[in-house]
Amino acid sequence: MITFPFSLSGKKILVTGASSGIGQSTAIECSRMGAKLIISARSEVRLNETFSQLTGDGHQIVVADLSRQEGIDAVMNAIDKVDGIVLCAGKGLTLPYQFATREKFDDIFNINFFSPVELLRLLYKKKKINTAGSVVVIASLGGTKIFSGGNSIYGASKAALNCIMKFCAKEFSSRKIRVNCICPGMVETPLIHRGTVSDEQLKENEKLYPLGRYGKPEEIAYSAVYLLSDATTWMTGQDIILDGGISIR
Repeated sequence: MITFPFSLSGKKILVTGASSGIGQSTAIECSRMGAKLIISARSEVRLNETFSQLTGDGHQIVVADLSRQEGIDAVMNAIDKVDGIVLCAGKGLTLPYQFATREKFDDIFNINFFSPVELLRLLYKKKKINTAGSVVVIASLGGTKIFSGGNSIYGASKAALNCIMKFCAKEFSSRKIRVNCICPGMVETPLIHRGTVSDEQLKENEKLYPLGRYGKPEEIAYSAVYLLSDATTWMTGQDIILDGGISIR
């Protein structure tokens, strides 16, 4: 019998995009629940900031740009076995569809879709995910439940992630590996404060949320911990919506 199913004690977890936002919070919360972390991102300076906030010891940093093969290789080489994976690395873009060129689609899809999908494919193929492990994919409400103007490229990349998750859940089930998505609404991270939308516009949009505010990175992290834990051993192929009620119709 599992005495405390929400614990991550004894588990090794890989978190990509761990240098800021949801990825950083997820790494911190996983460490607080007892996990050993392998954290990855492009910025060594910001990764070290995350590392300094981790609880416990035995954690590991891998500086890697997952949009490049050598970055994926670096992560693969650093891993023997993991019990869980949280794919957080991503990039935003707000752009009217008439300016959504193939070049811009390629850029966003390479970072948001192809990079995490290739990393996951190799981790599974090389049997580096332990039996009964858990994969958590950070997708988005955009492209799955909400279709706002200017977000076609970003939303399409996240919708593709949400879709591939379900195929992986089917195929990985032979090894009892679970694969689930978290689809957040707007979360207070550097991603939404990149200058493409004014602070005034963000404040007005925030009022549309029934709970009256955007989410916090740690609130997404708590759900990632839940999906990584033994509390969800019978849950796979699902997308959890965390959006303060904005998708309620």
